[in-house]
Amino acid sequence: MIVPRYYEDPHTLHVGTEPNRAYYIPASFPGLKPDSRAESDRFQLLSGMWQFHYYASIYDLQTEFYDPADPARGFVPLPVPSVWQHNGYDWHHYTSLVYPFPLDPPYVPQDNPCGAYLCDFVYTPDPAAPRVYLNFEGVDSCFYVWLNGAFVGYSQVSHSTSEFDVTGRLVPGPNKLAVLVLKWCDGSYLEDQDKFRTSGIFRDVYLLKRPAAHIRDYFMTNTLRPGGAELQIRMDFQGGPVPVTARLLDSQGREAAVAAAQPLAEDPLYTHQVCLTVDSPALWNPEQPTLYTLLLEAPDEIITDRWGFREVRVEGVRLLLNGTPFKFRGVNRHDSDPVTGPAVSLEHMRRDLQLMKANNINAIRSSHYPNSPLFPQLCDQYGFLLIDEADHESHGASRVHRGQDSTEEERIRLWNQLLADNPDWMEASLDRTQRCIHRDKNRPSVVCWSMGNECAYGCCFEASLVWTKAFDPTRVTQYESAQYHNNDRKYDFSNLDLFSHMYPSPAMMHDHMKTADKPYILCEYSHAMGNGPGDLEDYWQVFQTYEGICGGFVWEWCDHAVYKGQADNGQPIFWYGGDHGEYPHDGNFCMNGLVGPDRTPHVGLMEFKNVNRPARIAAYDPASGQLRLHNYLDFTNLQDAVTAAYTLTCDGVCIAEGPLDPLSSIPPHGEGVAALSLTLPARGRCHLRVTYFSKQAHPLLPAGAELGFDEIPLPTADSRNQTALALLETLPNDGPLEITETSAALLLTGSRFTYELDKRTGLFRQLIVEGRPLLDRPMELNIWRAPTDNDRPMAEHWFALHYPHAHPRAYTVSHDRVGQAVEIRCHGSLSIPVHQPLLRYDLIWTVTTDGALTLHLQAHRDPAYPTLPRFGLRLFLPKAMEQVRYCGLGPTENYVDKRRAAYHGLFETTTAALHEDYICPQENGAHGDCCYVILSGDGLRLTAVSPGSFSFNASPYTQEELTAKAHNYELEPCGSTVLCLDYAHNGIGSSICGPELLPQYRLDAQDLTFDLRLIPEQINQ
Repeated sequence: MIVPRYYEDPHTLHVGTEPNRAYYIPASFPGLKPDSRAESDRFQLLSGMWQFHYYASIYDLQTEFYDPADPARGFVPLPVPSVWQHNGYDWHHYTSLVYPFPLDPPYVPQDNPCGAYLCDFVYTPDPAAPRVYLNFEGVDSCFYVWLNGAFVGYSQVSHSTSEFDVTGRLVPGPNKLAVLVLKWCDGSYLEDQDKFRTSGIFRDVYLLKRPAAHIRDYFMTNTLRPGGAELQIRMDFQGGPVPVTARLLDSQGREAAVAAAQPLAEDPLYTHQVCLTVDSPALWNPEQPTLYTLLLEAPDEIITDRWGFREVRVEGVRLLLNGTPFKFRGVNRHDSDPVTGPAVSLEHMRRDLQLMKANNINAIRSSHYPNSPLFPQLCDQYGFLLIDEADHESHGASRVHRGQDSTEEERIRLWNQLLADNPDWMEASLDRTQRCIHRDKNRPSVVCWSMGNECAYGCCFEASLVWTKAFDPTRVTQYESAQYHNNDRKYDFSNLDLFSHMYPSPAMMHDHMKTADKPYILCEYSHAMGNGPGDLEDYWQVFQTYEGICGGFVWEWCDHAVYKGQADNGQPIFWYGGDHGEYPHDGNFCMNGLVGPDRTPHVGLMEFKNVNRPARIAAYDPASGQLRLHNYLDFTNLQDAVTAAYTLTCDGVCIAEGPLDPLSSIPPHGEGVAALSLTLPARGRCHLRVTYFSKQAHPLLPAGAELGFDEIPLPTADSRNQTALALLETLPNDGPLEITETSAALLLTGSRFTYELDKRTGLFRQLIVEGRPLLDRPMELNIWRAPTDNDRPMAEHWFALHYPHAHPRAYTVSHDRVGQAVEIRCHGSLSIPVHQPLLRYDLIWTVTTDGALTLHLQAHRDPAYPTLPRFGLRLFLPKAMEQVRYCGLGPTENYVDKRRAAYHGLFETTTAALHEDYICPQENGAHGDCCYVILSGDGLRLTAVSPGSFSFNASPYTQEELTAKAHNYELEPCGSTVLCLDYAHNGIGSSICGPELLPQYRLDAQDLTFDLRLIPEQINQ
């Protein structure tokens, strides 16, 4: 082996690296912008096309490739930054919580894959900046560095910056940089984050040229006082102190304060300080992210930075920003791109933030490591609260095997003792905390430090929290895994400011708040996997109930997948866990985002947006014309931030619309009145929709951008849908019905139709209109849906009890003439293999001479069986019947607990457009609270209407196809239009990684009644 075995020594973390410092880019001129660092004359970017050689084992690397005299055979071009798995080397490996290697810290697999990198570059000395530093912003997992054949150092902690002083090793002109990156190291035990495991130099590499004596590090904090504020800047130097003048410019570029640095006594880290006093500063908050520009002017160098005045503190159980309680409306975010993996560009980060801002997200948890150092600066600029999390997760250590009879406390004890409560790992744990905090300590968007994620608790985290609170008391701390401790000793939680929780039920949250003594935060909640989440509104309601609950962070922002090109059908191919042949793996558990891998928004993101709209209707009185609004913004008067418009619909059709009068002054968290005089019709199903728009242009958000909407029903003398009522009426007599009965069927013949009912099921086998068949397959009584990801805990029971194979069985079928109509009565059951019938039903079909079929269905579910996925009818219509017109909730898919992105209206679409294309196929595309739906095409039309309401799906795919296929690009249309008409669906929830579906959303009633009318017709082309 050509390198020392630092990678299996938890006490050798870094060799030759510089002490931690804040991120900044110096220049010889003022005004350098954070997103334009390449314009600095002191910054030399080394990223680009390097030479690379992959070795399946470190033992395969036998040559000293870093020696300039080495011929470097077998090297090929590879972009830096990138990861080698996305460039055809090694393999992608996805696991959520388990280690992808044996649990034997600090040892890693003997055949440890590695990548050798070579970079040739030209260095031109700058007499004004003779000292040079080599920076790596992110390398997974550890790396060794040589420059011109000489060893420079070693470092680990993948998502942090490692800086080396290379002043004495550079030569004018050509230089050769060599780097050896290992796939695994002892630090990998502390980097068990839920993500694809990838390797390489995945962030930028660059040189910084500095004067012989210069500012090495500085730390900005501020103090707010009535009428003013003071910005304190503590600093230390490399090569001895130099004179420093600090200038603070306001957002208009005007000088707000100036002062010179003075010596600072009795500070163990910093030697000098500047204090800048500002009168009546504009404060920074996520709704108004006002930034000041700071210039630190030293001989031969100027550092340009930005600062936002704000104060974060805890008061009792309340978390306050600038003295105001606020809510995190947040998401967890990984660096993830389907093409480049964790190597993401500035444009990628900005695109993420633009999508977030457009969807009312105001906070981000950097799960579970610091993002690129540019990312917090973007959060400063665009207004996002940031929980900055150390690169620390050892979830896989919880899988230490203890036998089947071990208790939960024994499991937690072993988890703790292995790493979190093991003094041998304290140095490594504290290092990860310090590297995160030092790098990002000058970012005003960072309001909370997180010690990591799912590592259990013990002395290592107690030490990290003690250091954090001593170093930076201006921010708060959180660490959810502190709750995983045992009773062996008394643990210290005194330095945790927030009580953090993952995936509690609303009931658990209510119980917790009865005895809460700290602000309460959900660092993860509402698992957004696949068709989900379905509980955002329920959590929002609990958030608003208590000032002590400061919000939460949905898991998570984006689906993680690897792009593999296009399928023959034009669909993009995205692979998740197991698709690469890896073992062990966690399947599609990485597909749990509000947006797709390519940032296509899921309906879950639209749901989040509208749940977190800036205002809500508190009440409306049509008689007085007063509309009462509640302002849910935390820092901004509603009239300064929002304009609004209204739409009044009757039976889905707009009958009045216009702008709301300018809103009155409504302070944050307050209520006010807007005038809205409406004339309602005498009858019809009416809804008032108020839509909110941004009044001013903000960073990433233009003026006039839609921010969400409210919808409330308005009563009339007859609040039934009048179109539906008309469709429920029987048309004039069209001639008598003929009845032909056989042992297995009833044949009903009218002047324009022939219907055949199967006496074995009580359902129609065929509907023929004007000689044309309307059904491709017999009608079905339907309880099955392709399980959603969040259905999985319940779906295990559904499969075990053979729900997918349920089929109707009629016991008795009889018919009578009732006037000109025929009434068919059936008593039957829905049977499943092996067990007793799932439910028993009585149905009445009434067929009238105009060809309409009216269904009255009553069913009684055996209470021994679990919740039903759905309940209704399934029809296979001719494929050409793909035009859809419906009156109900749309245009987005919606379910009983996932419908805040939808509103009532009359919508026209197609079956293809109704399909919500989840990468892992599952139930999708339902539309609830419908009065009627009409499908048409090729001269045929079928109307379904109900005196109540129902849900429908119309799709080119069967639920069996959606169940069977693992990827969306594998789906094959069935050749028919599949129409499901449902009494109800089970809710969506987020139970795959959260609480059970709430009782009010479960389809577990014992008695079910469904009334529906079907009107088959031939129409003129």
